[in-house]
Amino acid sequence: MRRFVILQHETPRGYQRPLHWDLMLETGDALRTWALEQEPTVGSTVNAEQLADHRLAYLDYEGPVSGERGNATRWDQGTYNVECERDDEIIVMLQGTRLSGRVTFTRRSDVAQRWTVVFSGTT
Repeated sequence: MRRFVILQHETPRGYQRPLHWDLMLETGDALRTWALEQEPTVGSTVNAEQLADHRLAYLDYEGPVSGERGNATRWDQGTYNVECERDDEIIVMLQGTRLSGRVTFTRRSDVAQRWTVVFSGTT
């Protein structure tokens, strides 16, 4: 099974992106990453921006983010399975310490890097 992590990323005052949660999915030798605009909870729909892939080291990392971009704290971690993966939709099943269940990523049509993420919980 592949691993995932969600890092709560606190940023400095005035930084371009305020407090957010980085959801990272292990995909081979990198982490596919989305910045979630709000804390993920079962039953929530969250706007997200897909970021550049991150290093696998973030699966186990907590602490300062390079470039004085704030501090990352592990919010959740666990494993996941991919149920569906297309260009505009990804569905995974998470098994974490805080979140478990189906998560659906849907690419928005207005901006390529913008996604809607639905946390459905266990089904």
